[in-house]
Amino acid sequence: MAKLWKYRYLYLLILPGILYFVIFRYIPMYGVVIAFQDFSINKGIWGSKWVGLEQFRRLFLGLSFPAVFRNTVIISLCKLVMGFPAPIILALLLNEVKSRKFKKITQTIVYLPHFISWVILAGLISMFLHPDTGLINEIVKFFNDGKGIDFLVSKEYFRSILVITDIYKGIGWGSIVYIAAISSIDSTIYEAAMVDGAGRLAQIWHITLPALKSTIVVMFILNMGGILNAGFEQILLLYNPRVYDVADIIDTYVYRNGIMSSNYSMSTAAGLFKSVISMALIIFTNKMAHLLEEDGLW
Repeated sequence: MAKLWKYRYLYLLILPGILYFVIFRYIPMYGVVIAFQDFSINKGIWGSKWVGLEQFRRLFLGLSFPAVFRNTVIISLCKLVMGFPAPIILALLLNEVKSRKFKKITQTIVYLPHFISWVILAGLISMFLHPDTGLINEIVKFFNDGKGIDFLVSKEYFRSILVITDIYKGIGWGSIVYIAAISSIDSTIYEAAMVDGAGRLAQIWHITLPALKSTIVVMFILNMGGILNAGFEQILLLYNPRVYDVADIIDTYVYRNGIMSSNYSMSTAAGLFKSVISMALIIFTNKMAHLLEEDGLW
């Protein structure tokens, strides 16, 4: 109690954050029980009929679910493989920029897309990719005998568009963690390496990247936890029935067949399924990090 009183002001500072998670994250978790019910708004949670695992059976045995699950995993893995290294590379490149003014301008430009909502960004993407008047298609027409491509209704290109636009929106914001980690490296280490004749690439490989290793591992574990979050808002705003075969994910499938049809029990079952998979992946990845003698989340 003495230490609690001594650091009372510090505890007061974190109190709003604790209250936020308790009120908006932990207390609502009792609603997970509707995944095991035939939930009715009129009857409420305690008046709805209990059906056990019936909602999960309906979800998994749905005719579209195998394709939806496959799309979710493919899109998420593509975003992970292509998008995870991107902020690291950007942070390394920015660290090599000597002009502070140019560096600040560049950081501002690459950070901005993070603060633009997907509603606005989806509109801009649609304009740029418009088959008749879009800037990208004007370039395509120049090299393709005047023939444009309707990218947003093309199964061949749609997943690539999702990955590229997701990287564009998140690369700047994601690099902040790595830039902060790089800034904590002792500059005398680089000076000693230069004296020994190490070039810039050698310094990055033998000094910067090893110093970032623990940060990279932690961020990778967190990214693995969101492997089934393929980007609901992004896909919902960009896709259409013609690309459902390659773009329909668990979240959009549940939105159409669960929430829009007021089948809240199935929606909750899908969310619980995703949470269990995410938790399993985080535990597995964290365990692998320890086996490789790296620091994990715990």
